Amino acid sequence: MQDTIAQTAEQVAAVESPFEVHPLTVHIGAELRGVDLAEVSRSDELFGELRSLLLRYKVLFVRDQDISRAEHVALAERFGPLEDHPVAGSDPDHPGLVRIYKDLDSPAEHYENAYHCDATWREAPPLGCVLRMVEGPAVGGDTIWVNMAEAYRRLPEEVKARIEGLRARHSIEASFGANMPIEQRLALHERFPDAEHPVVRTHPETGEKVLFVNAFTTHFTNFHTPANVRFGFDYTPGGSELLNYLIRQAAVPEYQVRWRWTRNSFAIWDNRSTQHYAVQDYWPAVRKMERAGVIGDKTF
Repeated sequence: MQDTIAQTAEQVAAVESPFEVHPLTVHIGAELRGVDLAEVSRSDELFGELRSLLLRYKVLFVRDQDISRAEHVALAERFGPLEDHPVAGSDPDHPGLVRIYKDLDSPAEHYENAYHCDATWREAPPLGCVLRMVEGPAVGGDTIWVNMAEAYRRLPEEVKARIEGLRARHSIEASFGANMPIEQRLALHERFPDAEHPVVRTHPETGEKVLFVNAFTTHFTNFHTPANVRFGFDYTPGGSELLNYLIRQAAVPEYQVRWRWTRNSFAIWDNRSTQHYAVQDYWPAVRKMERAGVIGDKTF
């Protein structure tokens, strides 16, 4: 009898749900079908459902969304104000909509193919992003997302104890600035000094603990204590080896979902609990993406 009641409840919930939800892996990612993102951008009810699903699956995917740039921006602004990017820049007619265009005149490698959480070099990294493929290769150019809450959950307990309370620096100078002339690089650092974040942050809505180090992270800031460092070898390379071990957790396939893009497909992700990696295996094909990043809060 209980099974019948539970099954009926699930069937009712499925009928009442405004979207078809198809989980893509055990730990992260779902594709939504029967969705018009332009309509979601105008509806409190539909957006509320979308946001709830995002907190559950961490990244949502939707195909065949031939919506305008204004509707793209409107959807992202439902989450909060949009940020500009100091290096990539925004569409002049739609502030906050960053154009990530790779064509035959672009360098073959340009900052994307590393596991990273967007803009952790900010004191308040983005809440999340809404990304569309405008034009892409016939084969290749996938993007991988990683559940960093799951990465933290499955760390050995002795590692969790070791990193509790640790903090680390995140740098735009050492990443985007590395290829700039020194004067330009130092000016970038002046505008965006290195940010400091907890190595394990708390998600402000779900309460999950999230492993929060990535390709922008340069070093721990409070590791050199008598409890951790007896001799110099413990600090260098000891601290660096621990940081590299933590950064490598993003590369574990069990924490990942991989999305094959098609024209006018969208990815919407929670930047507070995920990392991503744009696979650069499509050169010299063209790949054009448009991304709206949502301003977030300070980490804790």
